[in-house]
Amino acid sequence: MNKMEALKKAYDETSYQLSGHAPRNVKVLKQAFQDIDEETQADIYGTGSAINDFEEKMAGFLGKEKAVFFPSGTMAQQIALRIWCDEKASAKVAYHPLSHLEIHEEDGLKKLHGIKTVLLTDKDSVIQLDDVKAMDPDVSCVLLELPQREIGGQLPDFETLQAISGYCRENDIRLHLDGARILEALPFYGKSIEEVCRLFDSVYLSMYKGIGGIAGAILAGDAGFIKSSKVWKKRHGGDLISLYPYIFSADYYFELRKDRMANYFESAKGLAAQYNSCKGITTLPAVPVSNMFHVHINKPKEETAEILAEVQQDSEVGLSGYVRAIDSANCYFEVSLGDAYPNVPQEKVDLAFRLLDEKMKA
Repeated sequence: MNKMEALKKAYDETSYQLSGHAPRNVKVLKQAFQDIDEETQADIYGTGSAINDFEEKMAGFLGKEKAVFFPSGTMAQQIALRIWCDEKASAKVAYHPLSHLEIHEEDGLKKLHGIKTVLLTDKDSVIQLDDVKAMDPDVSCVLLELPQREIGGQLPDFETLQAISGYCRENDIRLHLDGARILEALPFYGKSIEEVCRLFDSVYLSMYKGIGGIAGAILAGDAGFIKSSKVWKKRHGGDLISLYPYIFSADYYFELRKDRMANYFESAKGLAAQYNSCKGITTLPAVPVSNMFHVHINKPKEETAEILAEVQQDSEVGLSGYVRAIDSANCYFEVSLGDAYPNVPQEKVDLAFRLLDEKMKA
C-alpha cells in the first residue's frame, strides 16, 4: 500500500470526519424516501407533478420565471451557454481559467457545441470588472462561479457583482451564474438568494454538492430560455424516463440544509483558524468567505500524507483522505463544512490539531 492509499484508508476508518455531511451510501436515499407515499407517481420524460412541482418551487426560490431539473450540472451549464451563444450568433463565452467547464469536462463545451472560450484574469485571482471590460467584445456570455472552488471558495464582493451585471446588460452580454454552491455564499454577502440571482440572466444550482442530494441540478431563467433548455435537454439525452429518485432526494436535503449555511460558514472560520495555528500550514483564504477553504501545507505530498494518516489514526478524526501537490515542496487539500462537523467532540478536534502541530514541528 502506498502513502496515498494509506491516507485514504486511515481517513475512511476514522470515527469522525470534519468535512461534508455524511458518508454517501444507500442511507442517504433511504432517509430521503422515508416519508414518501409509496403510491406517489413517478415523473415521465420530464412531465408530471413529481418533477414539475419541484421545478416551480425552485424557480420561485431563485426568483426566476421558470426552472428545469437536469440529471447533471455539466449538461445544464453547457446547454445554458449554448443558448446564449445562439441568441447572439456568436459562439464565444468567457469565464475563469479554473472553471469546471475548462478543467473538468474534457472540453465538452468546445467539442460538442463548437464554442470558443475566453479566460478571464489569472488562475489565482477572482474575476473583477476590469477583466470583463478588457475581454473580446463579441463574447455572448460571461460565466461567474460563486464561490470559486478551485481557489479555496473565494468570492468577489457584492459591489463587484453588481458592477459586472450592469456592464453586461449595458453591452448586451448575458451573465450566467455557476451557482453550484451559491447557497454557501449567501452568509458572506448578507443577501437573499433572490438579490444575488437577479443580477444574472440564468442560474445553475447543484442539488448534491452543498445540499447533499443524490445527483442533479436546477437551471433557472426566463420562460423563453427554459423552453429552449428543455429542447437541448432532450438532445443531450437528459430526459430520462424518470428522475424522481434524484428529485425527491434533492427536495428533502434542500429543505433540510438550505437554512444551515450560516452555521457551516461560522464553523469554517473557526476551523480555518485552528489550521492556521499549526506550524507550516496556512489556509486559502486566510479567513474563509464560505463554508469552503483550502489547506496549504509546506511539506511534500508524500510526507504530508504520512503525517495526516498518523494524526487520523491517533485522534480518530478525519482531516482529509487525499492531498494534491502544488509543487515538489508543497501540497493542499480542500475542506467543506456541513452537518458532520458539529458531531465531532471538541476534545477530539483539539487532539487532532495538537498532534498535527507536533508532527509539523518535528
